[in-house]
Amino acid sequence: MLKAIIFDLDNTLTDFMRMKMVSIDAAIEAMIDAGLQMSAAETRTKLFEIYDREGIEDQRVFDRFLEEQYGEIDPKIHTAAVLGYRRGREYTLVLYPHVKKTLLALAKRGFKLAVLSDAPRYQAWSRLCYLGLEHFFDHVVTFEDTHVRKPDPAPFMKTCEVLGVGPDEVIMVGDWPARDMVGGKGVGIKTVYAKYGDTSGATTSGADYEIDDISQLVGIVGELMGS
Repeated sequence: MLKAIIFDLDNTLTDFMRMKMVSIDAAIEAMIDAGLQMSAAETRTKLFEIYDREGIEDQRVFDRFLEEQYGEIDPKIHTAAVLGYRRGREYTLVLYPHVKKTLLALAKRGFKLAVLSDAPRYQAWSRLCYLGLEHFFDHVVTFEDTHVRKPDPAPFMKTCEVLGVGPDEVIMVGDWPARDMVGGKGVGIKTVYAKYGDTSGATTSGADYEIDDISQLVGIVGELMGS
């Protein structure tokens, strides 16, 4: 019997990549205004080269950029970048449509809800609290809990453990087939592909179910529960 639902966070509950792109562009314009002698296009390329190397959650991206380009961190340009990024993030960090309505419907039916994210703990909680989602979830499992990332089985099994359920009693909802779907199915969890949030370019998901809107999850749950 289905007892719990696990959600990926970024690009499943919130449009993370849109937020990232807008925030980086705001940071770049702020750096140029503060004296950075580099075009916006070149700066964007170099910043995303750092993200590709260090991970999209890298918290020292502006430090690394300035150190690599100029051998030191100019405090004026660095501060402008951080503040510009924060302004962009606050403007664009939003939920996908129908997220709160769907979570409320699932919670009312008595399901335990959890977030499983590769993000660092502080960044995951920061986004959840900013979006007003912190009270919906019984548990939030992040990178620090297992020190490995999806699709490794450890994060999935850790989430089942803290929820007090077996893999056959839970479904995993996520946007990245190679991580969320492969990892979930690898430990026996049924999977739901959040097609609306995929930025990986996947052509097939391998999931048990696919949704174009998170509200469709309520129907899937009803089907699994026979109601």
